[in-house]
Amino acid sequence: MANIDQFESIFRSSVKERLQYRPIDITSILLITDLGPDEAKQFQSRVQGFLSVLGPPESITFFLLTGADYRSAEELLKQVSGYEVDLICSYRNLQSNGWRFPCSLGEHLDVLIQKAAAPVLVLPHPRAGYMADHALQDTKEVMVVSDLVAINHDLINYAVRLTAADGTLFLSHVESRFIFERYMDAIGKIDVIDTELARTRLAEQLLKEPEDYFSSCAEVLREHEVFLDVRSMVRFGYALDEYRRQIEARNLDLLVMHARDDRQQAMHTFAYPLAVEFRQIPLLMI
Repeated sequence: MANIDQFESIFRSSVKERLQYRPIDITSILLITDLGPDEAKQFQSRVQGFLSVLGPPESITFFLLTGADYRSAEELLKQVSGYEVDLICSYRNLQSNGWRFPCSLGEHLDVLIQKAAAPVLVLPHPRAGYMADHALQDTKEVMVVSDLVAINHDLINYAVRLTAADGTLFLSHVESRFIFERYMDAIGKIDVIDTELARTRLAEQLLKEPEDYFSSCAEVLREHEVFLDVRSMVRFGYALDEYRRQIEARNLDLLVMHARDDRQQAMHTFAYPLAVEFRQIPLLMI
């Protein structure tokens, strides 16, 4: 039985997930604000500049909702349902002064991210004053945030589409140090398991899987003649602390993360604290 288990382990470790690449087409965008018409138009112009990676302005159809077009989250969803777009852009705390407090995304955005068919690009609030100096300039530094519980290939595909041709795409995974130590504590109480060997081998395997997948992403992109500077960042740590350091050290322009969870009504539990915490740069919620 031990030999069979060993063979199965070797076989399973040899099966590696590869990126399923598909080009992402973004030709129509809905921008949702709570601003008046003139201020909303100015903000739209800035967003169009930020998204110039998608092509010249004449190749993108922009739709605009202003503060007079809706009040409640229900009215907003009804408005949004009337558009067929590839991307929705907005910012937290619509129709609210809650942007003054770093506590939430606000009712409208919470509902929009979960209910809208298109991915939602969450921008820094235009009036809040917490926007990073480099934010909304370009998309030369883009980072994918992955927990790899369920590999979401479109995280990579959307990030590729939104990374400038001369930019860098960081593929990242932070393995929770807290959870690892919790399981090691349980393993340490099982007398038939060599705890130190388990610690070493488990840590190696937890980091190897995302590293292998990210390596495949770089290979597949090259095969499709997508020549971005693709780098991986895989480590143990605490996600909020690690991504805060990365945003500050690398001047990241965009974080791309998985937001919807088919198993529950609420936003993906990994994405929500990141989305609330990192208000200073754009976040793409898929």
